[in-house]
Amino acid sequence: MIRLILVDDHPVVRSGLRAMLAGQPDFELVGEAATAEEGVNLAKTLGPDVVLMDLQLGPSMHGSEATRRIVELNGPRVLVLTTFDTDADIVAAVEAGAIGYLLKDAPSDDLHAAIRSAAAGASALAPSVASRLLGRVRAPDTVLSPRELEVLSHVAAGLSNRQISKAMFLSETTVKTHLAHIYAKLGVDSRTSAVAVASKKGLIRPP
Repeated sequence: MIRLILVDDHPVVRSGLRAMLAGQPDFELVGEAATAEEGVNLAKTLGPDVVLMDLQLGPSMHGSEATRRIVELNGPRVLVLTTFDTDADIVAAVEAGAIGYLLKDAPSDDLHAAIRSAAAGASALAPSVASRLLGRVRAPDTVLSPRELEVLSHVAAGLSNRQISKAMFLSETTVKTHLAHIYAKLGVDSRTSAVAVASKKGLIRPP
């Protein structure tokens, strides 16, 4: 049996996923959580094989941070199941140790296969996600680094350089350096243009 935990802050989504998992003879849903913190605690106490993790979980801890903490338990594998396929989300989840990344509109058969792959220790990526990761490998000089994506996400959220430096534990000078690199890679000369271009390219979520 593959023991599963579902972490998503929307009851309707959890209900739908529960229905998609029902009827699979090798699946056992052992717990559900509405927040990242609850998900981490359940993973510690229940020791599941696979955790289905949303990334955006309201005001609580981000799903990528919860993923990192669960992966550090050295037992459960985390399969991200979200509506977002931006570079910023993908890179954060993969860096945190997620073994798979699937979109919520995936057919039930794809979800079932991804869960079984994750339980077996094999990666499971949605085609669009795999394509984005491959593109990053093929053109490393023009791709925004994980840090640059994080800085730009904060810019899109309206944070100043000082606020970004505090949020990321960086000096303001380092933040400005990251912004200079971002501008050069995107071919822009302002924060507004950087956010607009990055959003259009699917690098970050639109503000």
